[in-house]
Amino acid sequence: MPEQLTFDLPARPALGRDDFFVSPANAAAIASVENWRNWPGRKLLICGGKGAGKTHLAHVWAADSGARVLRARDLATLDVARTVAETPELAVEDIDTISGNPDAERALFHLHNLTLAEGGSLLLSAARPPPRFDLKDLQSRVDGTLRARILPPDDALLAAVLVKLLADRQIGITAPAVSYIARRMERSLASAGDLVAALDAASLSQNRPITRELARAVLDKKPAGPS
Repeated sequence: MPEQLTFDLPARPALGRDDFFVSPANAAAIASVENWRNWPGRKLLICGGKGAGKTHLAHVWAADSGARVLRARDLATLDVARTVAETPELAVEDIDTISGNPDAERALFHLHNLTLAEGGSLLLSAARPPPRFDLKDLQSRVDGTLRARILPPDDALLAAVLVKLLADRQIGITAPAVSYIARRMERSLASAGDLVAALDAASLSQNRPITRELARAVLDKKPAGPS
């Protein structure tokens, strides 16, 4: 069958609470986010690997609290005082990525102090605990923050993430195909996005729905993940 010309169109991720699938891997994290009014010291640090759902949880919290979501790598050029004055509830993603960046570390330290001084709440995220910083005062603030960890995914969570990522691309898939893929894919949420992109491309180029047969062909082309 001749392959069709395809276009790499952007997908819009669904980041609402109803789109977040709860499993034993992330139940503690989502419970902590939903209990944000009772955070000790009004702050929480979510830890989890790439693709684990930290950004999704940040947006779930933002929708509930009215918070603004920031990227840690943008802090060095941020007007911290103005930002806190405009929005006292703040989420800062991937704080471990600024380790060793003195300007960004100082900005996060001041943002932390101002947010809490103004009576706001602070949600932080990092790939793994504990993130390490050169600025000792920042390190002590982060070390004193309640942590919620997202654990490695089980089959149910992998299946739900696959369905969600495909739905973000407006692509349907049968339950047998999802179950087949979830059992055989790399045990990582980070790999799910690449796999979905490959499935989408194969489906479009061959003008075929995503079936077990198509999934098998795509998975056979990818390096095997850990068993």
